[in-house]
Amino acid sequence: MYALTHCLLYTGSRELRHHALVIDGDRIVDLVPEAHLGDSIPTLDGQGWVACPGFIDLQLNGCGGVMFNDTITADALATMHRTNLQSGTTSFLPTLITTTDQAMDQAIALMSAGSLAPGVLGLHLEGPYLNPKRCGIHNPGYVRPVATAMVEAIATAGPDRVKLVTLAPEVTPAPVIQRLHQAGIVVSAGHSEASFEAALAGFEAGVTMVTHLFNAMTPWLGRSPGLVGATLSQSQIYASIIADGHHVHYGSISLAQKIKQDKLVLVTDATPPVGTTLDSFVIGGQEVFYQDGKCLSADGTLGGSALTMIEAVKNCVTQVGLPLGEALRMATLYPARAIRVDDKLGLLSPGYQANVTLFDPKTYTVKGVIAQGQPAWPHHPNWTGRALALGMGQP
Repeated sequence: MYALTHCLLYTGSRELRHHALVIDGDRIVDLVPEAHLGDSIPTLDGQGWVACPGFIDLQLNGCGGVMFNDTITADALATMHRTNLQSGTTSFLPTLITTTDQAMDQAIALMSAGSLAPGVLGLHLEGPYLNPKRCGIHNPGYVRPVATAMVEAIATAGPDRVKLVTLAPEVTPAPVIQRLHQAGIVVSAGHSEASFEAALAGFEAGVTMVTHLFNAMTPWLGRSPGLVGATLSQSQIYASIIADGHHVHYGSISLAQKIKQDKLVLVTDATPPVGTTLDSFVIGGQEVFYQDGKCLSADGTLGGSALTMIEAVKNCVTQVGLPLGEALRMATLYPARAIRVDDKLGLLSPGYQANVTLFDPKTYTVKGVIAQGQPAWPHHPNWTGRALALGMGQP
């Protein structure tokens, strides 16, 4: 047992000063005034930084030089997890974009392994049941009609292995959506040409979320509200959004947040350049070039992002004008609710997993992370020694 002290705690529901976060093993056991700690419990000094729940990323294609589609292995997931920790993300959904049934089977099987990185919450299968007119960077050669056997394999795998499936509701029969939803898998609409009416029908069938709002979908027009309009019209539907200033105008993020409130979720849609010096990579069979913060193919198609979650939070505060507490909830509590893991993730609260991100609120630099109770990625000289003295080491 130890206590994290001397930090500004954003718990997800409150902002606390002069309080300590008490951690035992991989769980939070208490939040108490620092004056009540006593002398017997070891402490870690938070150096006056902000401490919040560890970030949760529901759409991570790759980072640290690896692309999950190309390397469906535990080692790739471990690399992604280590890279994530440096920018404050402690939990994520490795995202497999449109590919073969064999690759999907391989990824599902990998989720059954007992040696996965501790931050992996399950798969996000983005495709292959998309609208060919809205492929984006996905390989159109793999976009295909629904295959009953594959859908049944996904449903049978269940939410412990497949947390989220993105599909186009207008090309996916309602019974398929219902089967996935009834299996406990979160079904999200994306890469879609759905009309307003078709989108509403998808929501009725079991779609509870929309993937990267505004991107790769029918826009909101006066005479044709499309998927965007349908999403904004339904208060119960979650929507993820990429707040890098390239995928979506900050004005659109502001408007979406005013309407969606606690149903708007930050995702990175990150790719291999994050955490590296890479200037190009391959996604969906196309070479994508990273330059000036954008990931673009030769024809100008956005191919994922090089965004980190701490940057998305910063952008929401400095560019969109949101309060820091709300921006943090968009990266923690709201994604946890969207995929139904908010009983253990997304808050700093007794009984919750001890995932904590510490950052400098002036520079939005991640200074340290506690992942499943373990201090990691320290950026000040005393953190490592103190962690080792407590017998915790580093992952």
